[in-house]
Amino acid sequence: MVLSTFLSAVANILHMVITAYIWVLIAAALISWIQPNPFNPIVQLLYKLTAPAYALVCKTRIPTVFGGIDLAPLLLIFALEFIDMFFIGLLHEIARSL
Repeated sequence: MVLSTFLSAVANILHMVITAYIWVLIAAALISWIQPNPFNPIVQLLYKLTAPAYALVCKTRIPTVFGGIDLAPLLLIFALEFIDMFFIGLLHEIARSL
């Protein structure tokens, strides 16, 4: 009973973290289109939060298509959604079976 509640709580927290990071990725992608002031603290925070994930995706040499649009944010969002649906769902199923 306690382990089931703990796993369910961990799954819910991980879901919230993944969802928040997806919104950070979306905000950073939208801001990159308007060429913001790089000294703005919000812009700096968004770049610091997304730079490691972008570096991970850019190592795979993903081409830009459709007039130079970077697909890295979209791929990261798809990967995070997969993790959210599969692994968080798996944690919930394990918690229900206990």
